[in-house]
Amino acid sequence: MATFGTLSDRLTETFRNLRTKGKLTAADVDGTVREIRRALLDADVALAVVKDFTAKVRERALGDEVNKALNPAQQVVQIVNEELVAILGGEQRRLQFAKTPPTVIMLAGLQGSGKTTFAGKLAKQLEGEGHTPLLVAADLQRPNAVNQLQVVAEQAGATIYAPEPGNGVGDPVRVSRDGVEHARRHQHDVVIIDTAGRLGVDAELMKQAADIRMAVDPDEVLFVIDAMIGQDAVNTAKAFQEGVDFTGVVLSKLDGDARGGAALSVASVTGRPIIFASTGERLEDLEPFHPDRMASRILDLGDILTLIEQAQQAFDEEEAMKMAEKLANEAFTLEDFLDQLQQMKKMGSMKKMLGMLPGMGQMKQQLEDFDEKEIDRTEAIIRSMTPGERRNPKILNGSRRLRIARGSGMTVTDVNQLVQRFEQAAKMMKTVARGGTPNIPGMGPVPGMGRPGASAKRGKKGKSKGVSRSGNPAKRAAENAGLVAPSAPTGSGFGLGGQKAPSEADLAEIQKLFGKG
Repeated sequence: MATFGTLSDRLTETFRNLRTKGKLTAADVDGTVREIRRALLDADVALAVVKDFTAKVRERALGDEVNKALNPAQQVVQIVNEELVAILGGEQRRLQFAKTPPTVIMLAGLQGSGKTTFAGKLAKQLEGEGHTPLLVAADLQRPNAVNQLQVVAEQAGATIYAPEPGNGVGDPVRVSRDGVEHARRHQHDVVIIDTAGRLGVDAELMKQAADIRMAVDPDEVLFVIDAMIGQDAVNTAKAFQEGVDFTGVVLSKLDGDARGGAALSVASVTGRPIIFASTGERLEDLEPFHPDRMASRILDLGDILTLIEQAQQAFDEEEAMKMAEKLANEAFTLEDFLDQLQQMKKMGSMKKMLGMLPGMGQMKQQLEDFDEKEIDRTEAIIRSMTPGERRNPKILNGSRRLRIARGSGMTVTDVNQLVQRFEQAAKMMKTVARGGTPNIPGMGPVPGMGRPGASAKRGKKGKSKGVSRSGNPAKRAAENAGLVAPSAPTGSGFGLGGQKAPSEADLAEIQKLFGKG
């Protein structure tokens, strides 16, 4: 996640230095805590939160749970992860719906924090869950705020209530009250009220927001805060809590490149949970906030659960079964490949998805260099083929490839590379479907993916290889110990162990296989 990228890098580097430590001394712990403190302060986390956080980490790191641990570095990472989850709110909190509809959700925050866009995102998400939301345009002061909400509502496919033109005209309290009544009459089960903001906190803003809250008695008041706002995030959150009070927090613009650590302080300082995180400009880029998953992302431990959930939403289970059957029967074609590309695009940004994998923080440059448009170019080439060519790429002669290149706006070389990569990928998938071991160029067979029993057979065949036959028992034992001495663990990020990382040459081969190098 871009906003916490710098913090993630600093923490990752700090823990990497612990990997070689067999046992942690008090000096090691103090040095680690000192680096964590610097990383958090550099990321704009509030000083009070940093002090409390580092004190708890130090106390636990010097305790018995680390002293008795087989892997002290791993244990320290676990402690930091648990304390990060705590300052982010502990457990996930979902929206609370009213027992008797409509559920009224009021949005509050400064101007430019992303309230209007979030209103559209929330409406779209609620519609996907079977609700019938109504957007109420109660921001009647910011120029063209009503028009903006109308555009967002149209994009989200949601109904909007906007009786006043805005631009300084109309009473926002009356519009909010009438909007709830309108929803009740027209059987909308959720009302989302978009209120006005200011460039800064002032008495007029607070009075208007407080009046709207008193008039509609909302079930949820969501405070939308820009994750890039800096240290002022805490002061702004306190001001809104005292003036209006809110039941939950929404972090917007988490895809930005600011330090963003102040957003980590909001839940801890206000005692209010973070409910949603806005991670992009599209209306689909809204995630329920999971403190444990966010902590894992910050520590470069990945977020596999969110990735699985997104895949389940984008991929059709029945289609996936059909695809698996085609792979098993060696009937996978470019048409099937095109269907898979389209389903992947539904999941959103490839960079974002890859960033959810554990350890991807160490491949930041490769992620930055990844070209999202490559999928569009691949799709254009396949769409320029006839159905027969997609089903059987072997009929693609020179003239056909030239026609496809012209039709897709690409070159013949691009078409040739796509066909070559598809054939290699199809060959690998067929091997896996048969239970074999795929051979990735430059990397050899993938370990642990062979046919069941294959390794056992090889083991029997080569059982006597490398075993000393010396008649001297002491000499034989020494020779055998030297032959089978375990190799030192190479380790991975945070000293958690694992396989050796692929070299640059290996990565280049993988890029040639799955995309342009």
